[in-house]
Order: sequence, then structure tokens, then C-alpha cells
Amino acid sequence: MTICIHNARILTLSDTHPKGRRGTHTGNLGIIDRGWVHIRNGSITQVGKGTPPTPISQMQLAERDIDARGRVLMPSFTDCHTHLCWAGQRLDEWEAKLAGTPYLDILKAGGGILATVRAVRNASQTQLTDHLTQRLAWLLREGTTTVEIKSGYGLNTESELKMLRAITDADHHWQGTIIPTACIGHAIDPDANTDSDRTSFMNRTIEETLPAITAEFPGITIDAYCEDGAWSRQDCIELFDRALDAGHTVRVHADQFNPLGLIPHAIDRHYTSVDHLEASTPQDLTRLAESLTFGVMLPCSGFHTDARYADARAFLDAGGRLAIATNTNPGSSPSQSMPMAIALAARFNGLTPAEAIACASATPTDLLGLTDRGTIEPGCRADLALLRTTDERTLAFEFGGNPIDMVFSRGELAAINEPLERWC
Repeated sequence: MTICIHNARILTLSDTHPKGRRGTHTGNLGIIDRGWVHIRNGSITQVGKGTPPTPISQMQLAERDIDARGRVLMPSFTDCHTHLCWAGQRLDEWEAKLAGTPYLDILKAGGGILATVRAVRNASQTQLTDHLTQRLAWLLREGTTTVEIKSGYGLNTESELKMLRAITDADHHWQGTIIPTACIGHAIDPDANTDSDRTSFMNRTIEETLPAITAEFPGITIDAYCEDGAWSRQDCIELFDRALDAGHTVRVHADQFNPLGLIPHAIDRHYTSVDHLEASTPQDLTRLAESLTFGVMLPCSGFHTDARYADARAFLDAGGRLAIATNTNPGSSPSQSMPMAIALAARFNGLTPAEAIACASATPTDLLGLTDRGTIEPGCRADLALLRTTDERTLAFEFGGNPIDMVFSRGELAAINEPLERWC
């Protein structure tokens, strides 16, 4: 299949600083005000300014010619932090939250993550895959073609493996790309009622679950939630040290509600990212910004949970490598919309619209180690989103709707939110 998209305002995201996409250079979008993109066999072959030559030299004529009519064409979104695989629902606890019950109190009472753990353990692998496939279809229509999906609602070896198998199965049925993560330190087993039970659970996770994950999913990223009521700083360090020794990369949820001091260790041990950061101290945030470890901020969680947002402005001003993500999950962030995350990040995290766009597309692909997408350049995979606006700032200005007209994944038209005849 060959496609030519022309008369587009193109955000190439290729204008990077020699030291990489970080700090105040993050918002360099590499804009071509009017241009064209040619796609063949899933890859971008040429990008040009003005109108495409006729005939296009050294290229086959396009089988599909799309007039963007001045609309914005950009790399599609990469959502680098989600818990998109789950069973059950948590509407009752949401009502409790509306009535004033703090989330950590809900967690201690057996709600929150633990309620979803019970539902996941009762679900079959096929049911988990079916639920996930439906959510992925919603996600694609809003412009996301690459998504990281964590396990973590199993909390025992059998259920964690079941979740990872379901996530892997869903990847075979979706037009985008799924990056699985084993979040085996997401919470404490709901059956661990005493200190002795908790110690046994931690030991079992490290001595049994981690080796089983290593055997079936070698090299997969390992994740944990470092927070009061979940995994302590020392628990996380023990799990992650063992994971690193076994050849895994490591990411960590940290400082969502309380600053527990894990960031210095994460930097020293070269964790891939520290995610959340709402409660991080200014000193830790600056130190993280000066390191090679990514920061990931999750504005949809602040919107839904407690109206606290990480300080992205200070982080970028200090030189940080920043991604934003939805943190899609059934409790603290029930949204799969990257456009919504962009809108919130511009309002509450202190990002400019351009920075928020880059942090939702190019930077998270860097975090996930994907070098074949996230920019519009020859040789890159044609994962693209055609917006319904001629000004990319609208993506951050508007909220609550779907700003995407067309989505391309692997060079194929994967989602259309407007009649195709309007564009051809």
C-alpha cells in the first residue's frame, strides 16, 4: 500500500537537541507549515515541503491520495504507562471517594487495587484478552498506536502470568503495538493480613514470581508501586536489585502521595523511569531531571484522584526527560485518552502545548526504546495521526472530545472518525 498525505501542517518532531529530547528543547516540534508525506509498505519514504512533485520521483504513484486541507499531521501517541488489562469495576469506591474517603483509606479497607485483584483472579485469560481488546479499539480511535500495558492485578505467580499472556494475546489482535510490563510489585496480596503474611508475600514474589516471569518473559520490564500501604522503599529495592541481576529493566511508581526517597536509588541503579512524582521533593525532582532516568507524569490521576499534579515545568527547566501518559486503570484514572492527558498537562503540570504534544508522542517512544517511530522522517514507521484542526495548540486547548480524524498504524489506515470521502 502506498499513501500520499499532502497539504498538511506537519509536526515532524525531528528537531532534537544534540543531547536528546529533554529540558526546554522538548517542545521543538520541527514544523513544516505546508507539506506532504509519502508512505510505502508501512514506512515513511519521503517528507517534503509545499506540494509533492508530479510524478513523485523514484516513487510509485500513491494508491491512496489524502488531501489534509491544512490539518495537522503528527506522530501518533505513545501511551507509556497504563494498566489497561483488568476485570471488574470500582464504581462503589468512586462514590466513597466523592463522599470524602481518602484513596489510601479505601486501599487499607480492601478496595482500590485489591478489589481489582480479586476480579482478575476470578477472570479467565480469554476474558481478560477480550476486555483488553475492546479497550484497545477505543484507544486507537483517539490516536494511540503504541501502548505499554502492565500486569499487577494478579499478585501471585499464576495470575500475573495469566495477565501477561492475555496482554501478549491482545497484541496479535490489534493494529498497534503493545509493550508488556510485569508490575509484580503493584500492591500487597489482599490475603496478607499480618506482618508475617506480608513478609511471606514479598519473599514469594521475589523468590517464585520473579523467576517464573524471567523464564517465560525474559528481559521484560519489572515495575512496582512504592507507597504507604503498598511496597516500601526497601521492598522495592530488594525486588529491583534481583530483577536487574536477572537481566530485566526496571521502572517504578513513586511519590504519588508521599515522598519515600526512592529517586536517588533509582538514578544510581539506572532505572528506566520514575512515574507519578506528584509528591516528590524539589531536590529529588531536580536530581532526577539531571540524570538519564525518565520522569513520567500522569495528569489524569490528579484530575480523578486528589487534584495534585507533578511539577513538569520545574522538571523540564532543570533539563529532564519527560513523558506524560494516561495511567489508564479502573480506579484512579479511568481514561484512555492521550488528548485528555495533553489538555490536563498544559493546564496543571505547567507544560506548553508544544511540550505536552512532544511528551505524549516522541519522548515516550524514546523511553520505551522504540527508535522506529515517534517522528515523521524517511525510514520511520508510519504511525501517524491526522487531527481535525489546523492548529496543534487546539489539541491542548480543547478537552473532552476526540480531536482525531484519521489514524495510521504501520502505514495502514487504522481508524477513521470522519467520512473518508471528505479527505480524498
